[in-house]
Amino acid sequence: MHGAIERLRGWVESTQEATFFTLRAFGSAFKRPYYAREVVEQIHFAGIGSLFIVVISAIVAGQALSLQLVRELSVTGTKSELGHFMVISVVRALGPVLTGMVVASRLAAGITAELGAMHSSDQIDALTAFGTDPVKRLVVPRVIALLVALPALTVVSDALQILGGGIVGLAYQLPYSSYMAGVRRYMTPENITVGMVKPFFFSLLIGVVATWKGFTSEGGARGVGVSTTQSVVICIVGILIVDGILTKFVFRMFGW
Repeated sequence: MHGAIERLRGWVESTQEATFFTLRAFGSAFKRPYYAREVVEQIHFAGIGSLFIVVISAIVAGQALSLQLVRELSVTGTKSELGHFMVISVVRALGPVLTGMVVASRLAAGITAELGAMHSSDQIDALTAFGTDPVKRLVVPRVIALLVALPALTVVSDALQILGGGIVGLAYQLPYSSYMAGVRRYMTPENITVGMVKPFFFSLLIGVVATWKGFTSEGGARGVGVSTTQSVVICIVGILIVDGILTKFVFRMFGW
């Protein structure tokens, strides 16, 4: 019983720390200086650096999904609807979630390890001693970079998955023009909104969690490793939870 109470107390304290850290980051985002060069460097690291793994995962996942769909649709004689189901599956759900999880696996680990090492070597304290707000300098540029990079990577992932679906359809004698007609018919503003709202929330989740775990890591190299693992796990589980909440909210907003 005592152990359960201690775990609950630790969870509440961690939630409180993360909340205050988030509020501090958002508050400092609108204050000078803006560190534009740091933001550009982080956008390159988050966007261009993650492009290869996003492309590979999108191609593989898109073809695997379309293979499953076109086989079942062929059985029922409705394979012309492949474009419809690919848009619904990819744009609404698979594209944002897959991209978010891939980017989280790479960036959450990298950001937490980098900031954790800086914390262990007192570099963050040195910034404070020189009059620099470490949250403004280290956290805000990384969050902004994710807000720019993750939606762009999601668009790339969606496009590649849908393109891959059309290629798989050709193997099942589905004309590409017929496939693309279904894609265009269901690529509606509502479906695009459902898919493109999610990456912005995923970006905030990844950026805040990764930087917070880096800032609060303790225990040297071992502590940094533990914080890095926790950061990735929290981000991936958090993406799944946020995806479910946002999907329900946006569906209700559109009256679906």
